[in-house]
Amino acid sequence: MLQNQDTMKILSNSTSKFPTFLLTGIPDLESSHTWTSIPFCCFYAIAFSGSSMILFVITTQQSLHEPMYYFLSMLSATDLGLTVSTLSTTLGILWFDAREISLYSCIVQMFFLHGFTFMESGVLVAMAFDRYVAICDPLRYTTILTNSRIIQLGLLMITRAVVLLLLLLLKPLYFYRMNALSHSYCYHPDVIQLACSDIQANSICGLIDLILTTGIDTPCIVLSYILIIHSVLRIASPEERHKVFSTCVSHVGAVAIFYLPMLGLSLVYHYGRSAPRVVRSVMANVYLLLPPVLNPIIYRVKTRQICKAVLSLLLPK
Repeated sequence: MLQNQDTMKILSNSTSKFPTFLLTGIPDLESSHTWTSIPFCCFYAIAFSGSSMILFVITTQQSLHEPMYYFLSMLSATDLGLTVSTLSTTLGILWFDAREISLYSCIVQMFFLHGFTFMESGVLVAMAFDRYVAICDPLRYTTILTNSRIIQLGLLMITRAVVLLLLLLLKPLYFYRMNALSHSYCYHPDVIQLACSDIQANSICGLIDLILTTGIDTPCIVLSYILIIHSVLRIASPEERHKVFSTCVSHVGAVAIFYLPMLGLSLVYHYGRSAPRVVRSVMANVYLLLPPVLNPIIYRVKTRQICKAVLSLLLPK
């Protein structure tokens, strides 16, 4: 009985409802964080300026007020949110070695980080549906994707993200007073591994969230492209096939740079525990930085209307 009381006393002294987390920069490169910050600053600048530029162009150019570009503006907004949600902690570590973050700040960062991730996955599904309707049922395109329906889809994405986040953060956990995280931001699987209380419910909720996002969104995107390919192969002219397929290149690129790093990070977490810490850190940063950096570049290069609008904005007559 006395031993149990001593154990409870030690546990109560070492755990806290308001712990402090220590974020990690690039492992084994702590002495070079000033130099490491240079490429990170470049990536953040490219992501922020690229997404902002596309949002501004679509908002101001009347000719771009079409369903495809509305969805592209949603994608740019989620990319902008992902960029901003990790900017302060990542650069804070690299510039000022500001590693400490409170539980409240960590929860807020997880809310926005995972929320924008869920929304981006939903936007990619909506964009796949847009391409399916435009190619397979072009005569009804404007009647199916009306402005009100696009607004409803946007609200549905936001609602789904909030519900999944509430499910993810529903059960409170206890942590030790000081906890060292593996990344420069608060990532839910990384955080719950440090809990000193039962995390079974949190792990189950995380799995449910994964099934309701990636588990549903990915098959929907694949199915839409199977139908698109089936429809395009019935077109006799090779030139027409090439023209139709070219309208999907940008979206396929956006899907690849979003899901492939996510898959890589999941594999590293589940099967690569013996991998060097620097590999996990690089994969975690690639997972969040690659889509915001590359999406604006892909759409500016591959979408003629966006390219023309950006050029007219940068190089006015």
